[in-house]
Amino acid sequence: MQPIETKSPKVVVIGGGTGSFTVLSSLKDYTSNITALVNMADDGGSTGQLRDELGVLPPGDIRQCLVALSRSPRVRDLFNYRFDKGSLKGHAFGNLFLTALEKMTGNFGDATELAGEVLNIVGRVEPITHDKVTLIMESSNGDVTEGEFHIGDADFGKHTRPIIRLQPRATINPEAKRAIKEADIVVIAPGNLYGSIAPALVVDGVSDAIKHTSATKVYICNLVTKPGQTDGFNVCDYADEIERFLDGAKLDVVIYNSEKPSDDLIARYAHDGEFPVEWDKPSLAAAHYEARGCKLVAGKIAERPAASDAIASTRTLIRHDSNAVARELMRIYFA
Repeated sequence: MQPIETKSPKVVVIGGGTGSFTVLSSLKDYTSNITALVNMADDGGSTGQLRDELGVLPPGDIRQCLVALSRSPRVRDLFNYRFDKGSLKGHAFGNLFLTALEKMTGNFGDATELAGEVLNIVGRVEPITHDKVTLIMESSNGDVTEGEFHIGDADFGKHTRPIIRLQPRATINPEAKRAIKEADIVVIAPGNLYGSIAPALVVDGVSDAIKHTSATKVYICNLVTKPGQTDGFNVCDYADEIERFLDGAKLDVVIYNSEKPSDDLIARYAHDGEFPVEWDKPSLAAAHYEARGCKLVAGKIAERPAASDAIASTRTLIRHDSNAVARELMRIYFA
């Protein structure tokens, strides 16, 4: 692998698909030294079908991060193109391309690197583990749910704050470990807390790497709650869960949205049961991390997904302002 550059802030972004995509899209305008570390538990839609039929690692979230970092608009559009008819219906071209590269090279890391060359990306994208895993959730009453797709949209009922683990246990990709060690800032992206972010954080070696890096550890809090999973969660609740998955590693900074979306925006674009994440000033003031509130809601609402992308239709259309997030990260670095 190519060495990490040193001419600009070294930023590591940990997460899944949509949340990391948002952070990375503008971050590449501020630093060329980015490593996106991506969870490998995705098993829904096109990705799940390719995993099941061909035994490959999940390409979907990797594709989104590669596209976010791309400097080639037409190739970026090609990778996001989703077939809407025939035997390939529902598949994104980029998922098929990454799958073909993995089969050709025999190594998903090499496949990701080659795809990055084709897309002319800024920085690097790495799977956080090379192990093939299934996400497991165990609730407080002992019920077990398997698979990221099922967990991501499950209704937890009264059994919130579940145990999240991977089966079999996964080990951190050495390149991911090195990136965290050498980073100036480690960013935990927003996203589905239990279905997208936790699967990256519970990989063996991730929490240890984050504990021992000298980088500033930053968490970007979600904008809206997840119905049936994080109902009533405030900023501190989200941060507490992130630290629970980090198993002793502590956050230095939590960035949260301090300007509530308008009632009209919520009414038009939020899914049923989604509400803006609230914050409690005394609790934030007493926290061991620095809480930085700023306006983070994007003025432009995300486009509605194509009918062929059934999973995307379950995600909120209220998104972070990518440029506002990137600017805030740079303020933290240069402070």
